[in-house]
This record gives sequence, structure tokens and C-alpha cells, in this order.
Amino acid sequence: MAEDRPKSAGTSKVSGKTRKNFHDVPLLVTVSKVKEECYRGYKEGDAFVFEDFTKTPRGFCQGAAAVLFPCLYALTFGAEFQFEGNPRSIHTTCPDGGKVEFFTQVLTQSGEVEKGEKKEHHGPSPKKMIISVEEVNGHCAYDYKPGDTIEVTGLRTPQGFCGAAYNALFPVLFALNMGAKFSFSEDQNANLRVTCPDGGIIRFKVRRIQ
Repeated sequence: MAEDRPKSAGTSKVSGKTRKNFHDVPLLVTVSKVKEECYRGYKEGDAFVFEDFTKTPRGFCQGAAAVLFPCLYALTFGAEFQFEGNPRSIHTTCPDGGKVEFFTQVLTQSGEVEKGEKKEHHGPSPKKMIISVEEVNGHCAYDYKPGDTIEVTGLRTPQGFCGAAYNALFPVLFALNMGAKFSFSEDQNANLRVTCPDGGIIRFKVRRIQ
């Protein structure tokens, strides 16, 4: 479906834009490598501007968007990836057999690529985080109760944890593990408003403690 493939998008689309909200951070996603023909017809060099992490460009592959979302979210709140040449960027691979590799970068208000400070890096530095149940409004199949806590280290999944809830929590855990801070929260090391996708029955808090 190459006819649906957006042409390369320059940074001019966000040039001079004023940020109105904490999440109003434009991101540039570029196809950095194509290992095998892509159903969407993406070619190396194709570029897409996300006005912010919540706004997927029209026609963009939803499979790719799903794996990109935690990265977009993390970069929006200041995460750094010291294993990259520019810590304010990250490479992500398509979930369909790794056919396409995407390169995500943060854009400044003037449309330039934001550069992060390169620091000494000695491999993964997993953070310790606590998932706590703050509210329960209805029946939970996993029987979570207010006050329940689950400790998570880095990107290790907690044993026996509800998969649907973890899917909702993962972008927050990923961001905190990479050094993000939530400016909208009194405690910038925590996000208090992650809700279960099953009717919002459970409200979780995620806090980085190390």
C-alpha cells in the first residue's frame, strides 16, 4: 500500500510552534533501515512528525505505533538513552519480523533536533519502582486491594501480574526506568493516575524509588 505511504516530512511542520502543555513535545520518527519489504511500503529516509506522543500521523502503521509509544512517552518526559549517540533519541524495531527500524528524535520548539548530554555509560542501570494500588472501584478478577504493592526492577515483569494492567503501566515503568520525570505530578518520580483498561476499576501509582 505504497500509495498510503507519507512522503518524507521535514521539521518545518513544527517550526516556531509554542508548547502549550507539558506533553506538547514534537517528535521526529525516521525510517532508518529496511531489512525486508514492508506491508506499508516504508522506505529508508521516510520521516513522520508526531505533534506529540498522543497524535499518530494519519495512516501510520499501528503495529509500529504500538512499539514506538513507550519510547515517545519516555522521551516526552525527559528520558535519556545513553547507549545512543544522542541520548535524546532511540532506535526501535518493527514487531513484524523486524522488517523496519525506526529512529525517534525529540524536536525543539524551533524544529531542530534536541541534543542530550552524553554521560559515562557502563551498561544497563535498572531502577527500582513500586506499583501500588490506590483505588478500587468494582470487582477485580485479580483481587487487587487498596494498599497492595508490587516491586519492579528495571524492565522485569512482575510474576503473576495482570497482563492487561501491565500493558497500561509499561510506558510509565519504561519512562521512569530511563530517567523520566513527570512535571504534572507533585512527586516528579511518580505517576498516580494509571488506570486499569477494564472500566478503570483500578487506579495505580508507579513510583521510582532508586
